[in-house]
Amino acid sequence: MALDNEMIEEEENFAEMFAATEKKQDTANRITEGEIVEIQEEDDRALVGVGEKLEGMLSLDEIRGEDGELKYGKGDKITVLITGYYNERPKISHRKVIEQQKTLDFINEHKDDFEELVIEGTITKKNRGGYVVELDGVNMFMPKSLAVLKDTEDMIGRKVKAQVIKVDPEDNSIVVSRRKLFNEDRKRKKEVIDALMEDNKIVEGTIKKITSYGMFVDVGGVDGLVHYNEISYKGPVNPSKLYKEGDVVTVKAISYDKDKRHLSLSIKAVQDDPWEEVENELDEGDTISVTVSNIEPYGIFVDLGNDIEGFLHISEITWDKNIKNPNDYLTVDQEIDVEVIEINSKTHKLRVSLKRLLAKPFDEFVKNFREGDVVTGTVTSLTDFGAFVKIGGIEGLLHNQDASWDKAVKAKDFLKAGEEVEVKIAKINTEDEKISLNRKTLLESPIDIFANAHKVNDIIKGKIRDIKDFGVFVSLEDGVDALIRNEDLEPLVAEELEAGQEIEAAIAVIDTRRDRIRLSVKKLERLADQAMLEEINDNESHSLGDLIKDKFK
Repeated sequence: MALDNEMIEEEENFAEMFAATEKKQDTANRITEGEIVEIQEEDDRALVGVGEKLEGMLSLDEIRGEDGELKYGKGDKITVLITGYYNERPKISHRKVIEQQKTLDFINEHKDDFEELVIEGTITKKNRGGYVVELDGVNMFMPKSLAVLKDTEDMIGRKVKAQVIKVDPEDNSIVVSRRKLFNEDRKRKKEVIDALMEDNKIVEGTIKKITSYGMFVDVGGVDGLVHYNEISYKGPVNPSKLYKEGDVVTVKAISYDKDKRHLSLSIKAVQDDPWEEVENELDEGDTISVTVSNIEPYGIFVDLGNDIEGFLHISEITWDKNIKNPNDYLTVDQEIDVEVIEINSKTHKLRVSLKRLLAKPFDEFVKNFREGDVVTGTVTSLTDFGAFVKIGGIEGLLHNQDASWDKAVKAKDFLKAGEEVEVKIAKINTEDEKISLNRKTLLESPIDIFANAHKVNDIIKGKIRDIKDFGVFVSLEDGVDALIRNEDLEPLVAEELEAGQEIEAAIAVIDTRRDRIRLSVKKLERLADQAMLEEINDNESHSLGDLIKDKFK
């Protein structure tokens, strides 16, 4: 009998426990109104009575405002969600009530059109099943299979775009998918691109981004590139100088790379090709009026006024070969007349010349100067082989050998750029348009000076400067050189002589016209014999006279 009573008692206890468990399961995930019975600041919590044996504990963070102050106090009523139980104490949350309400409001607002809804939210949590995406306090679930995301450690806080695919008012849940968004977006873009390419449409687009190589333009939700070559018939242009982001432009699709998914657009393809007018109306040799549009170190771009640019190379600006900077001759927006020198229909390039419409300096020079004229010019540059001297707008060459009588001296040794120098026009080459100058002919020749102080048969001394196969060059005073041929060296032997050695010889030839002096060692002996003979003759003549005198005494 006692055993039966114990069994009955155990069954009753089990029934009570089961009933209590059922009651807790029924009250879990239930929204109810509670009352704050105590604020425990030191434990950062509030005790909230929710009609249970024990109060629920609520983190104070859930009831703080943005300023950090508590929005509720002891005795205040507050709505909470009972999410479960722990050691008989209900687990509650005020924040989740707000979140659920926001979610419910979102569902009610979009329950009829959610399939067209694209959201951009922030990933706040992740688990094995997927990710929680939050938007304005509304939590949405994105399954991993629909996320199309590489799971990394820095996923939390990342912004993502996704399409809503399901809302459930009963579960108060929203499911989103990036995969569906991508598929729909790809399908829509394909339709737009197919229509652009098949119908050869001209459409308006909005500039989204400008780069150094072109502009990205949005046409119906698809981004296409307008390369800088496709902006104007002028050729490559800087898009930032013509447009800004947000501008609306008219474009035409010209190609689509399916592999790279690159859509190429053109602005100039919408316009009439001005090159047809150029080819029909202009010929090489025509003179046209243009406006300077851009100046570069290598030349100038000119505007013909119909979206066509011509190029004026630096060498075609002036006849002056020393031009260094086009800015010294022309300015932007200046109107000038030029001659068309090349029209390239294939490359759409037009070259023009300014200097061909100007008087040619060489022609003017030939009119005003003759060979033999002595003029004063300005040294423009110096080289190892001579100096260039400007005379009447034309440069002539003063070669080293014509600059000084001293063969060891170069023009750059005694002339400076910008210095004025007197020269003689030695030659005018009309075929090559070159002018040769001479300076040394205006100076007294060292040989002329030498000739004034010496005569043939004078005996002089000098130093051997150089020994050649045909003879020996000897340096005399005042920078004059003389030649002793091998046949005039006797009795000396050329092989036994050395440079720098002093040598004595007689002057054999002084040719001032050809600037030549020849010496002879061999002649020394003949001159000595002649001098001796003259002395003997003088002595004999004296003795005979004396004898005759003696006879007539």
